[in-house]
Order: sequence, then structure tokens, then C-alpha cells
Amino acid sequence: MIPRYTRPQMGHIWTNENKFAVWKEIELLACEAQAELGASGITKEEAAWIRAHADFRVDRIDEIEAVTNHDVIAFLTCMAEYIDADVPEGQEKPSRWVHYGMTSSDLGDTALSYQITQALDIIIEDVRQIGEICKRRAFEFQNTLCVGRTHGIHAEPMTFGMKFGSWAWAMKRALDRLLQAREVAATGAISGAVGTYSSIDPFVEQYVCEHMGLTPDPLSTQVLARDRHAQVMSTLACTAASFESIAMQVRLLQQSDVIEAEEPFKKGQKGSSAMPHKRNPITAERVCGLARTVKANAQVGFDDVALWYERDISHSGAERTALADSFIALDYIAEKLRWILDGLQTYPEAMQANMYKTRGLIFSSKVLLALVQTGITREDAYVIVQRNAMATWHDVQQAKEGPSYRERLEADPECTLTQEVLDEIFDPWDFLQRKDIVFDRLKELEF
Repeated sequence: MIPRYTRPQMGHIWTNENKFAVWKEIELLACEAQAELGASGITKEEAAWIRAHADFRVDRIDEIEAVTNHDVIAFLTCMAEYIDADVPEGQEKPSRWVHYGMTSSDLGDTALSYQITQALDIIIEDVRQIGEICKRRAFEFQNTLCVGRTHGIHAEPMTFGMKFGSWAWAMKRALDRLLQAREVAATGAISGAVGTYSSIDPFVEQYVCEHMGLTPDPLSTQVLARDRHAQVMSTLACTAASFESIAMQVRLLQQSDVIEAEEPFKKGQKGSSAMPHKRNPITAERVCGLARTVKANAQVGFDDVALWYERDISHSGAERTALADSFIALDYIAEKLRWILDGLQTYPEAMQANMYKTRGLIFSSKVLLALVQTGITREDAYVIVQRNAMATWHDVQQAKEGPSYRERLEADPECTLTQEVLDEIFDPWDFLQRKDIVFDRLKELEF
């Protein structure tokens, strides 16, 4: 389900008003190309008349389509009414040159490509902005200690800035994919009934595409091959998956038992109708939920690739819905994710407390390596490390008072590590002596 609110720019792209405006421009350019070519009979004066008088009304097109059951014919009929309205009696109607030598897919597919580029430009900017926020906030928290988790279990110390840095790189990869998808999508075709240019000179295609910022398809079969659209939709799905991954992290960090960060909570906002204390991660959940729509729609793109022979229209209705829904949903959740990340509330004190919640277990890897350096085998060292770790973990599980992990090691006669070595091991910054290498790389990241 697409949210009721969508930003005007993205929503407008997928309206009939915008679609018909693009159709109109393509038809006008085709007339001008024919006049420039000088082969079909249309004059430059007629092309100029057509551009000056061509117009349409969506409601009138709908009215005509109710009779013709053909959207392109309805559009052309409506536009002809405007073009020919002021032509003197007895004079040839200039509208006869509109759509000359073209087929419906020449118009519809080329226009759809242009709409996709319009929409991709918005998503590309969305991703750039989110990437910049992540990069900025990565350096903000470059030296903020927190515990890293694998499988949801405390692992080793890291810094909170590394989370933002990881998200920044994810946005860079998303940006690269989107730019590539835009290049693939920015393709037009005005090649006639089965792509043979039987009734139209390739110059018209070249002229129209050049003015629309598109590249002519090297061999279209009346329709543009839908693997192009599938690539776009799969790229949108990948982007949605990356957005979802980040929002999932926010949701996890906001859990009451973690509470290291939480999405903004506006003045006057209510968290629960029954439980006034609640501050739920509803916006991050919305991002995760709507990402499923975009990911699911990628399957529509894949299914649309296989068409009968040179064309059919089994793809048409499906892609009109899936493309619009995916772009609108992705733009919407990008806006929400940008809001979350830019205003993410962080709690370094909670991060510090969580880091020591397991009483020093997160330093076990360093203990293992230090014992190996004393000359014992890794297997023997592992036994010492794990034995004391499991005893400490049992106390943590049971919420029992008991020795810390370091205290257990100090009391274990088989652990021969000195106090000096243990001091070094149990310093979280010892894990992070090389952390700046990832931030140095991040400095070079550009969006």
C-alpha cells in the first residue's frame, strides 16, 4: 500500500498530466524532425503551427478513450482538435502529420523511458543526500565507543561512527547502481511497427532522442526490451533493501534493552493509545514495511521481460502500476530515512554501559591471542578463555553477582598473563588502534 502523502515532484511524474505532456513533446519533436528531413511533405511552417497550437485535456482524452478503447488514439484525436481548431475552412489540417510513420509503442515506450529518467533523478538525489548525512555523522561519532554485535550477541568494541560509515558506503553503492540503471533506461525507439523503420526515417528517432536526452535503441522490435525496465526495478529494490537495512538497525538500537539511539520524537507526538510511556520506532518500521513493496515489485519487472515475438502488451498494465508504486514508495521512504538519520538521537552513556554489560566478555579474543603468545597451543588457550567466559556468562544470564571476566582470569592458575598485559587487553581502545584507516577511506568518499 502506497502512503497517501507523496512528494509532489515524484507523484506528478506518474500522473496522466505529465505522461501526456511528454507524449506531446515527443510528437512535436517528431513533426519538427520530419520537417527538417523534408521527405514526408510536412513543412517547417506546419511543424511550427503544430507546436504553437497542440494541447490536450486529460478529461477529454478519457472521454475519447471510453469510445476508442485505445489510449494513444484518444490522445492523438484530442490533440488534433486543438491543432486544427483555428485552421481556415478548406485548408489542409496540419494534425495529419502528427504521429506520421509512428506506432503506439514508439510514443509510449520513449515517453516511459523519459519518465523513468525523471524519477531516477529524484531517487539519485535522495540517495546522495542520505549518503552525505551518513558520512557527516560518521565523523561526528568517530571516537564514540560502543559494542559491536554479531548474531545479535556482543562481539568486540567498535565506534558508533563506523555504523554511519558503513551506511555511507552502502549509499555510494546504491548511487552507482542507480546511475548505471539510468544510463540503461535512458533509451528511446521510434522505429515503426516491428522496428524496421518501414515508414519512418531513423533521423526522426535520432532527432527526438537527442532532444529528450535519450539514446536510440540499436535494435528495437517495436517495443524497448523490458530487461532495461527490469534492471531499473531491481535497482530500486536493492536501494529499498539498503534503506531497510539501515532502518532495521535503528529499530534494534531503539529497543528498550539497548536504547543506544532512537529516531526523533516530535513535540506533541504520542507513542501508544494505551501506554503513554512508549516511544516507538514507527518511522523506521514504515521504511522497513514499504521496502517490501519495492522489493516485491522487482518480480513484476522480471516477469515483464518475456513478451510474445516482437511485442505484446502483457507488460503494460503491470509496469504502469509497479513502476509508479516503486518510485513513489522509494522516494517517500528515502525522505523518512533522511529525517531519521539527520535527527537520530544517540546515547553514548548507554553505549558505554552496554559495552560492559557482559562484565568484560567482549575482550576474550585478545585474551586468546595473548595466551597463544606465551607459547601454549591455540586449543589449550581456547579452553582457558572459554571456561572462564562461560562461568561469567552464567552469572550474567542469571543476573547474579559474581567476579568479572578479568577477575576470573586473574584467579585461574592456568592463565599466566601479567597484570600489565591484562591492563592492555581490557582497554577497549586497544581494539581500535587501526580504526582511523576506515575513516581515512571515508574522507575520500564523494557523492
